[in-house]
Amino acid sequence: MKTKNVQIDCPQCGHSLHLLLDYSQGDQDYYEDCSNCCHPIHIAMHVDVEHKRLALRINADDEQYY
Repeated sequence: MKTKNVQIDCPQCGHSLHLLLDYSQGDQDYYEDCSNCCHPIHIAMHVDVEHKRLALRINADDEQYY
């Protein structure tokens, strides 16, 4: 199992959260609830195997893209 500890900030309230990411299954797209305000946080993880990098995109569930 490939894991990495990361610290992120909630896009709603700014509370700092610690996450344990499991990137052994490749790219993932999931939601995690903030432990402070209980709003959902959208986490998009991309594993770049060629360059050995892990990219995270963190945003609020209610953000819209046009």
